[in-house]
Amino acid sequence: MSKEFGYPVFDDNGEKILVTYDNEYSAMMKDVRVYRLKAGAKRSFCSVDEEIAVLLLAGGAVFGFDGDTVSASRESVFTEGPWCVHVSHGKEINVEAKMDCEIIVARAKNERDFPSELYRPQDAPWSYTAWDKFGGVARRRVRTVFDHDSSPMSNIVIGECLNDKGNWSGYLPHRHPQPETYYFQFDRPEGFGASFVGDRVYKSVDGSFAAIPGGELHPQAVAPGFHMHTTWIIRHLDGDPWLQTSRFEDEKYLWLNEA
Repeated sequence: MSKEFGYPVFDDNGEKILVTYDNEYSAMMKDVRVYRLKAGAKRSFCSVDEEIAVLLLAGGAVFGFDGDTVSASRESVFTEGPWCVHVSHGKEINVEAKMDCEIIVARAKNERDFPSELYRPQDAPWSYTAWDKFGGVARRRVRTVFDHDSSPMSNIVIGECLNDKGNWSGYLPHRHPQPETYYFQFDRPEGFGASFVGDRVYKSVDGSFAAIPGGELHPQAVAPGFHMHTTWIIRHLDGDPWLQTSRFEDEKYLWLNEA
């Protein structure tokens, strides 16, 4: 059985491995890693059989792809929107840190060709959910960087979620057939929350992640006093892509929608 939660650390090269095709989180069917780059450092990403998405979490960087370059900066995930470069197999993304920066890189097997895309903060505005439901404690802001609607040839979906202090996310408890990875960040280093996977619960802390198998319920909560940011990455299934309508709420709690 694959593991469902992890507390990885950065190695001496600034790499933090979350899920891979063959580690204990192989049920995620993708490769997700986080990198810290010192100012002036460079990294390149390319694969003959994988699509790749590089999303800026913090700092400043120059992205190079398809012969073009673009400068991106982000104070933090709590104050500014995402920059993300997404390419198909065989195409290279170069990243040069203008200042210390942090990026998350997602790969998935995919031999389909599609145009490279740069997603800017204005392309992924926040939308507010559950703002006036469940006693006002399930408020969250969600933005989708790209999904099946905007990138139909892709095998992954990437988005972000920001939880207000003491609020729940993914509520009502819900499931979908496609596996999903959450990467958690908190606005203070001592911040924490609770991550539910089925009937199991894990303590989420800054830099931890959840590896949620398809079909498992997965609500989340953040403790009072802290904001929680989640980068969420979903892997489409063959013939069954994740759609905005793919959310199935636990029948036991549907009555709360009318309470």
